[in-house]
Amino acid sequence: MSLINPDRIAAWRRSLSQASAKWTHQFKQTDWRHVARTAPGRLKTAGHAHLTAFKARRKRDQWLIGGGAFLLVVGAYALIGFLNGDSSPLKRGKPPTPVGVQAVVEGVFPVLVDGLGTVTARREVVIRTRIDGQLDKVLFQEGQMVKAGDLIAVVDPRVYEAKVMQARGKLEQDQALLKDHRIKLQRYQTLYKQDSIARQDLDSQAALVQQYEGVIAVDKGALDDALTQLSYTQIVAPFDGRLGLRKVDAGNIVKTSDANGIVTLTQIQPIDVLFTIPSEQLPRILARFNAGDPMPVQAYDRNFKNVLATGTLKSIDNVIDATTGMVKLKAEYSNDNNVLFPNQFVNARLEVASIPNAIIAPSNAILRGSQGTYVYVVTAENTVTATPVKLGGVQGNQAEIIEGLAPGATVVIDGFDKLKPGAKVNIVPRTTR
Repeated sequence: MSLINPDRIAAWRRSLSQASAKWTHQFKQTDWRHVARTAPGRLKTAGHAHLTAFKARRKRDQWLIGGGAFLLVVGAYALIGFLNGDSSPLKRGKPPTPVGVQAVVEGVFPVLVDGLGTVTARREVVIRTRIDGQLDKVLFQEGQMVKAGDLIAVVDPRVYEAKVMQARGKLEQDQALLKDHRIKLQRYQTLYKQDSIARQDLDSQAALVQQYEGVIAVDKGALDDALTQLSYTQIVAPFDGRLGLRKVDAGNIVKTSDANGIVTLTQIQPIDVLFTIPSEQLPRILARFNAGDPMPVQAYDRNFKNVLATGTLKSIDNVIDATTGMVKLKAEYSNDNNVLFPNQFVNARLEVASIPNAIIAPSNAILRGSQGTYVYVVTAENTVTATPVKLGGVQGNQAEIIEGLAPGATVVIDGFDKLKPGAKVNIVPRTTR
């Protein structure tokens, strides 16, 4: 049965139409010019009174019609709810809360220490010429990997080849003179035995032989120096590494005093990372380092998202920075894929220890309240319980649980804002969230 009587609504509409027609008829029958001439004040009062009465009646009728329509809608909604029975929102109750979950597992929990580090080259040199001259050839490409002994550049060798020839000729000349004086010395010795010459002549010839032997030694030294200078015309890599940008082109005059040199060579295989950690962590690190156990160090990018390389701890500084309370450590990386560059900023993560058979839960499942840390555990009935837990440590997205959870438990990791103990949940796969 409808809550609004259609006959009553029709009566309201007829009453409104009659009142409007009556007022309009009275308004047309009135001689407003006569009224204005005879009673100006009365015109204003009468017109205002008629208008006010009309507005009041019209507003009242509008409220009646609107209220009737509202009651009609409410009645229809109540009737639908009555016919649907238990499907009414009031009867259904609150729907389950969608949540993301993850299982608690047993495994090895790493104890890690993080520090800010800088990649440092094992060796770096500026390759310069060791002689003055014109740079004849440049035999490398910028950024090229080279091996120790590879030819990099050549200085014009002609001047130094001439010096080698001069030194070798002087040596041969003096060697011939020495040979002649040795022959004379043998003859003088024979004549002296025959008492044909004085002892003084024999001694003078022997001294002359020794003099030329000294000249020969000087000549050999000069030849060795000339050969060394000639070898310097070929500039080679002193060790394996990567060449930088070329700083001088072929055809230029290069000198030993040039500060910029020809190119920079950097050893990047292996390469080191120098990083700092709080000194409070030093005792645990020293205990394992001094025992000889390899300690892995992961190098992350600046955002701490991607692992660039994994190396091992190589050395520990012998002092603590009194200003910062930090200590320097150095890790070594093979850098076979050349991902680490000298002076690159990285985040270093040192594994101090590892705890076997640890209970590990996702760190984003850990909540903190007035009673301490707790997690929401999903039961077999798809309800949640707030379970207090005792933490051992947190490393990245993992948390070690000392008390409160067992392996295999399912904990909530997403959707906490609408949860409370005992609430129904709907587990949503993480791949579809």
